[in-house]
Amino acid sequence: MTVTYSLPKNDGLEQPTAVRERGSRGPRVFASGDLKLLLLALIAEQPCHGYDLIRRIENMFDGAYSPSPGVIYPTLTFLEMSSLVTCGVDDGKKCYSVTDAGRLSLEEQAAALDEVRERVETRKRTLRGHDRPAEIHEAVYNLRHALQKHPGNWSPEEITRVSDLLNDTAKAIIDGPDRPPVSESTP
Repeated sequence: MTVTYSLPKNDGLEQPTAVRERGSRGPRVFASGDLKLLLLALIAEQPCHGYDLIRRIENMFDGAYSPSPGVIYPTLTFLEMSSLVTCGVDDGKKCYSVTDAGRLSLEEQAAALDEVRERVETRKRTLRGHDRPAEIHEAVYNLRHALQKHPGNWSPEEITRVSDLLNDTAKAIIDGPDRPPVSESTP
């Protein structure tokens, strides 16, 4: 039996799609430390100016987000003070290059950088509004509603049953269409 409830515009699992405008507050695009690591990686790929970094990040988000100079330049200053990048002058503009310490830091944080790039891809889809189809929003909303309706007195058996069901469903989503749905694979 499928139970359907009226669906809000947001299923509650993703951030609002608004992007911060200059001078306003909105959802954060980068988690703590993500921008530092991403800037370091971009500079390691090619020495560049702060404005170039802004444009490169904007391109990563397909134009859905552009970091402000007020976010980029203090982060570049931090990277410079941490001796991860150096700053020279090229045509009257500051040009940033990665140091040996910066390259070592990137090697040590390779897995974290991969995670940052994955979060950028996810955030880009959210910002552009291409997150999930309406049917998925509805299913997620129904799940949240069912969990909220639970009286809260979870028995150990019920905790195991529901957590196994949710974990199996998450794994089936990640594994893709080659794995049978949870309802077909469980006895």
